[in-house]
Amino acid sequence: MRALTRGMLGVAGFLVIWELFGRSRLVPSDYLPPPSVVAVELVKLLGDEAFLRDVVATVLALLIAVTLSVGIAVPLGLVLGSAPAVRHATRAVVEFLRPIPSVALIPLAIVLLGVGPEAKITLAVYAAIWPILFNTVYALDELDPLLVETARVFGSGRLRVLFSVALPSALPFVLTGIRLAATTSLVVLVSVELLAGGSGGLGQFIMEARSGAGRMDLVLAGTVVAGVIGYLVNEGLERAQRRWVAWSTVTGGRS
Repeated sequence: MRALTRGMLGVAGFLVIWELFGRSRLVPSDYLPPPSVVAVELVKLLGDEAFLRDVVATVLALLIAVTLSVGIAVPLGLVLGSAPAVRHATRAVVEFLRPIPSVALIPLAIVLLGVGPEAKITLAVYAAIWPILFNTVYALDELDPLLVETARVFGSGRLRVLFSVALPSALPFVLTGIRLAATTSLVVLVSVELLAGGSGGLGQFIMEARSGAGRMDLVLAGTVVAGVIGYLVNEGLERAQRRWVAWSTVTGGRS
């Protein structure tokens, strides 16, 4: 409760400063409308069917991207973490691909996949794989060898040890990776929608709002909605992590 109160006070303080700054003459109101103006437009947008479709498009793409990322990164992380030979053999390729920004691949994705939702989902998956993958590999590096030896003494094979010992032990790190991946995916999705367009979503709404008449109040309203989605996703995953792995002392991993 105390943390929530402090958080609300922080938000309130930020809004007050923004309101005062937006109504001052330091910046034209067309460039930085105060939050009271943005809030009015946001309320109107919540009743706009086209805007709600854009919100749904972004959220649905986010769910698909995170699901695909988990389905790819967790098994791959288990393989790389439990098979040192495979890990060393693929290390150069992984370290080459990992630093490439997803946004830099937008032209290639458009050429191969077009401007539909497939392109933005693919790029979001590409960006989200890495936090989950490296957190899974790191978790297996930290696995207590005594647990593995105990399982083998009781006749457990390699696969059984992997899924009954290694994966449960890695779960706190995996969940942290998923939480990081979800926020990363949202950033990539909105960025691709903003830069490429053509697939709907909040990014395309922001792009259309800033062009033409240059409605910064609509731009900021769309940005606020994207931020609220990111906050809710992160908060939900954090609560799920605390509930599902309450026994763990792990609070974070590697990204």
